[in-house]
Amino acid sequence: MSAPIRAVIFDFDGLVVDTESTGYLTWKEIFQVHGHDLPVERYAQVVGTDFSTSYDPRRDLESLTGREFDWEAQEVLRRARETELRHTLQTLPGVVDRLQEAAQLGLRTAIASSSSRTWIDSWMEQLRLREHFHHITTVDDTGKVKPDPSIFIHAAESLGVSPAEVVIFEDSLNGLNAARAAGMRCIVVPGPMTRHLDFEGAWKRVQSLTEVSLSEFI
Repeated sequence: MSAPIRAVIFDFDGLVVDTESTGYLTWKEIFQVHGHDLPVERYAQVVGTDFSTSYDPRRDLESLTGREFDWEAQEVLRRARETELRHTLQTLPGVVDRLQEAAQLGLRTAIASSSSRTWIDSWMEQLRLREHFHHITTVDDTGKVKPDPSIFIHAAESLGVSPAEVVIFEDSLNGLNAARAAGMRCIVVPGPMTRHLDFEGAWKRVQSLTEVSLSEFI
């Protein structure tokens, strides 16, 4: 028999807000400037992790064009474009509903993200979500990104629960693999970047967090 759920851990990028699509768009535009396409299926390898552990669009573009780029300068321009796009983003459907439901049920909640603390904090302020979470774990806390399970393990320990008492909401294959490695149940909510992937091993797969009922699980 499965242990009762005492905590809910949310991924952030692509799960709480669709920053994955805007990030992809900025790289797709860079590729297009240099005469190449960047299929979503190729870019999806990096969703939920970072360039050092999976697909690196910088190396890919240099290989396609046969030239080297000043990536520091390019990143300044890409970040500016990303900042422009982020103002159009809002919390994804069902996120606030599940947070409110978790509070009503007395469940502990956390963010566990491969992104930096600065990135997550800026979004918590923009979306006004900080008060909904008991804890936030980022790559700054562990030094490792998903699919390594350390981010989820750190979040669970910070909430005072065991892996068996956690349910995770994720949108990426790297996140699912991290959750499974951590021994935690994972509900996958694929976004535009990851809907084409096979999430074998997920506890459940839904189209949106509006389809999830925490009270049913408890």
